[in-house]
Amino acid sequence: MNDHIGQRLRRLAGILAVALGLAAATPALAMDPAVLGAPSGLSPNGGIGVAQTAASDPEAELAAARAQIAAQQAKLDAQQRQLDAQAARLDALEQKLAGVADTAQQARDEAVAARAAPAAGQVAAATPVKVGQPDEDDQPPSVAVLDDQGRVVTPKGQLVAEFGLDYARADRNRAVFRGVELIESILVGVFDINESRQDILTASGTLRYGLADRLEVGVRVPYVYRADHSVLAPIAGSTTNDQAATVDSSTRGGNIGDVELSARYQINNGGPDKPYLTANLQVDLPTGRSPFAVKRDANGAALQSATGAGFYGISPSITAIVPTEPAVLFGTVGYTYNIARNVHTRIPPVQIDRVAPGGELNFSAGIGIAVNQRTSFNIGYAHTWAFGTKTVSRVLDQRTGEPTGDPMTTRSRDLQIGRLLFGVSYRLNNRSSINWSVEVGATQDAPDVRTSLRIPFTL
Repeated sequence: MNDHIGQRLRRLAGILAVALGLAAATPALAMDPAVLGAPSGLSPNGGIGVAQTAASDPEAELAAARAQIAAQQAKLDAQQRQLDAQAARLDALEQKLAGVADTAQQARDEAVAARAAPAAGQVAAATPVKVGQPDEDDQPPSVAVLDDQGRVVTPKGQLVAEFGLDYARADRNRAVFRGVELIESILVGVFDINESRQDILTASGTLRYGLADRLEVGVRVPYVYRADHSVLAPIAGSTTNDQAATVDSSTRGGNIGDVELSARYQINNGGPDKPYLTANLQVDLPTGRSPFAVKRDANGAALQSATGAGFYGISPSITAIVPTEPAVLFGTVGYTYNIARNVHTRIPPVQIDRVAPGGELNFSAGIGIAVNQRTSFNIGYAHTWAFGTKTVSRVLDQRTGEPTGDPMTTRSRDLQIGRLLFGVSYRLNNRSSINWSVEVGATQDAPDVRTSLRIPFTL
């Protein structure tokens, strides 16, 4: 287009040159004798003078040239306006393409975050784990409880069922002295060995339902079988009749445990640079057999095993999940409030009127690592600080067996329960997985070992 305009300008320049040449020749024509001999303004043959014709033709050519130049300038202005409009459209198109690129990058970041979340065995959050993505994706292994929308809770309208099997073992042997210390290293009384073992097997069924996009509710119903072996025996030779002094209060039995109601709410949409936060609430209902409701003999020894705590408990907590693919960091901080109640239970030589269990401050933290598209494992640590329990009791009269005297308030010591955690998860398919975890007691108050098997599946 620019070459065509240049050619037309060069043609106009040639026309102007011709016109200027004609104008320069006009005086010479006026001095021609043939012209001078003719009447003014007339040629010898009576026509129009050559000088007048020569003078009028350059002006017409010049006017025509000027008109052509003006027309060409108008066309150039129109073309310039078209170029400006094209440039504006190109700028708008570049801005739109830049916006599309930003959106694509954000979608990629969300997809990376959607493949990262805690592995199985996260005790406080109790989150079922889906490991990796389908094998055909051909991508690095990942650990995830997030779906393709970046959710860490059950999607709205979806129902998840879970079967669980737990086993816990606690074994304690302690030496107990009952007597009087006269002077240092001289004791008058009886040395006893308190041998206590607990084996607890729990089978449970859990349902979780997505009530809203970020809200999940659930219920867990356990069945508990418990075997308690408790023997208080004197050290051989410390009494005249060791067999008579031995107290065996072993029991065993099963019943429904404490039902758990739960709710989980996803607070934010996390990503690679910020954690996912989830608020959790759990309520324990005293549906199991309370330790204050079991049958006892005349000496107060239990004849049945308790399968529940006997108190309402409310446990709020918050969980943070930090994706660092192919691993993920997770942590939970929470508190359990146990509601005190009157029990009015006689365990000679006292009657227990009221029990106020202490609260429990708990936290856990760990890391989950993907091995491949289906398998992941995690390690962590969980700790519970259980504050002492306050008990109000009265002494039983030996003759009437009725409580007498003023109420006495006692408080038990605090418990420090620490556990080392290890877990493995295997994804069977897109709808179910197998999660196995092990807890090993790290403090004196913690159970020796606990192992759990959970199989969640989407209905």
